[in-house]
Amino acid sequence: MAENRKYAEPSSEELLTAYRKMVLGRRFDEQATALARQGRLAVHPSSLGQEACQVGAALALRDTDWLFPTYRDCVALISRGIDPVEALTLLRGDAHCGYDPLHHRTAPQCTPLATHAAHATGLAHAERLKGTDTVALALVGDGATSEGDFHEALNLAGVLRAPVVFFVQNNRYAISVPLSDQCAAPGLAYKGIGYGVRAEHVDGNDAAAVLAVLSTAVEDARAGGGPWLVEAHTYRLGPHTSADDPSRYRPAEEAEHWRRRDPITRLESALRERGVLTPEDADAATAEAEAYAADVRARLAGDPELDPLALFDHVFASPPPHLTEQRAALRAELEGN
Repeated sequence: MAENRKYAEPSSEELLTAYRKMVLGRRFDEQATALARQGRLAVHPSSLGQEACQVGAALALRDTDWLFPTYRDCVALISRGIDPVEALTLLRGDAHCGYDPLHHRTAPQCTPLATHAAHATGLAHAERLKGTDTVALALVGDGATSEGDFHEALNLAGVLRAPVVFFVQNNRYAISVPLSDQCAAPGLAYKGIGYGVRAEHVDGNDAAAVLAVLSTAVEDARAGGGPWLVEAHTYRLGPHTSADDPSRYRPAEEAEHWRRRDPITRLESALRERGVLTPEDADAATAEAEAYAADVRARLAGDPELDPLALFDHVFASPPPHLTEQRAALRAELEGN
């Protein structure tokens, strides 16, 4: 674990920004869940209850840094400035990625568990070889820490001392499998120690703590301090996806316990006590979030216009002959030739 490290408390301005983005992120997540129920999205993996982690990860990075998200991290994507409809493209089924990864310095959302962790390590190392001060941050779920790719990524990062931060959102369940059935270690952060990776725990429902720890980890990695593994203790209040029924595998009392630790409510209370969040500020954040959700709803109301030939785009920079032939064959079939 990180030994005797002190973390600077975020400024009131930073926390107000986090609050606004968390309120907007939750409303976006609720709207996406509703769109999935209406059939406008194929599926939606909600991050309800994990807003402090999602927003904290986005705010801890510079625009020049890279984010490596999973399928559950749409709130982190929009907090990074990605268009919400582009963020939902994968979940709508229109394309593997709806935004430009290079422009946004954000990798495509990763559905297979932990495979992107090694990509984050590789990119971070490559950027350092190029002489930049870029840091990569990989968002990881608790279930992904049981995958071989995760351990390979940590081992490689430790050996290379790559400027990468692995941020584990421990929401207690890998689909329906509780943490106690996944891992016998006292905590997931301990998995970093064996690989020479600095490790830290943080209350994932405390936005100030998440932002403080992640900002320190990112800047330490940037300065040459090597990789970090940060485990955030949080909870997935919603189902694994819109196709899941969490009542089949977890007690209602457990979810209710975590609802009382709601990250938005906690941050709002703290900011009100400091006198930096007024009722008008809170109302403005809510109004902004409602307008944002309405825009997403309106833009996803119609059916997408898809080009079947786009299946061949973004597969290879220079398509090989067999792919060119397949594309030509499909074009001929579509044209009725």
